Amino acid sequence: MTNTEKSKKGVLLLAAGIKGAIGSTVAASAAIMQNQPENVLPYLTTGEKFPFLGKAGQMTVAGWDTDPVSFDRALDCCGVLEKSLWEPCIPELNKIDVRPAPDAGMGVKEQVAQVKADMAAFRNQQPGLVPVFANLLPAGVCHELHGFSTLEQLYQAAARVPADIVYAAAAVESGIAVVNFTPNDLEIPALVSAAEAAGVPLAGKDGKTGQTYFKVVLASSLLARRLHVNGWYSLNILGNADGENLMDPQYAACKLDNKTGVLEEVLGYAPGEKRHNRSAHKVHIDYYPPRGDAKEAWDVIDFEGIFGLPMSMRINLQGRDSILAAPMVMDLARWMAALTLAGRSGPVPELAFFFKKPVGPDGPVGFEKQMAALEKLEKEICP
Repeated sequence: MTNTEKSKKGVLLLAAGIKGAIGSTVAASAAIMQNQPENVLPYLTTGEKFPFLGKAGQMTVAGWDTDPVSFDRALDCCGVLEKSLWEPCIPELNKIDVRPAPDAGMGVKEQVAQVKADMAAFRNQQPGLVPVFANLLPAGVCHELHGFSTLEQLYQAAARVPADIVYAAAAVESGIAVVNFTPNDLEIPALVSAAEAAGVPLAGKDGKTGQTYFKVVLASSLLARRLHVNGWYSLNILGNADGENLMDPQYAACKLDNKTGVLEEVLGYAPGEKRHNRSAHKVHIDYYPPRGDAKEAWDVIDFEGIFGLPMSMRINLQGRDSILAAPMVMDLARWMAALTLAGRSGPVPELAFFFKKPVGPDGPVGFEKQMAALEKLEKEICP
């Protein structure tokens, strides 16, 4: 790290979908942290890490959204936080620079150019901060863009690409780290090779916020005790925009694949394969409007011990989707800013702790290995 890099303070978090439930909660948290750090700072896992980035509360937010409403209106509509928490910050929140999303009717290259221009403007406004892009867009349709080896090929050959790819490509070409918090696939050869060449770190995909996080912890403990899992049934009910979006089978496909694949990776086998012809791991998501952002998750786990005798447990998580997700996005922004200054490029599988499907090869599997990978990565950044 050069002396110039060491002098940089704070993080500039650039988020696509900034007025959604998670994005607006992140923005409100960053604003509230300026005067009431006790409400946010103790819940950040990076609160005491990376002193060269300044205090964890030094985070400026900007980004893009398709909704033109004011920020206070967006927070009110999302209904994640009590108004009394963010109302004192309304003047600051409504000063956040939010740009319109690029027009999907434009060519891919033109969309990327517009986002790059926005990113340059954001950086010019905050020249002392380390920029990080976070993809907070809704789950989209699975795509087939793995045949392109360069971004230029992608721009020329693809008539349309998902908005996630547009933002991520613009970030990479701008030398800005990318956090993919959504289930959408950004790990395509064109983007990965461009990031490696530009010295840009990539992290993702699909933030491991609630049910899947605890599933990894519990599955790791069952594996350690050699208790064989015969079946695992998971149900999610949530009533926010994410839940409504996931009712479309096309949008839910990648999400369900991510949530299902984690368990098999941790255990090393498919639950039920010992007794059945196919996996007995089931995951369902249902949109239930009364829940709003306060999602609920139910898990039924069937396992066996010696002599093959069956046992089971039931888990009911009553969580808050964006309250679990927002601090993770803030933590990841700090990790990626630190990795940028450390010269890391390409996929960062060591951040698997935060994701259902970490980018890059040989990501650590299981709770203990993921924690160990984080500790080792921190020592590499801060020897």
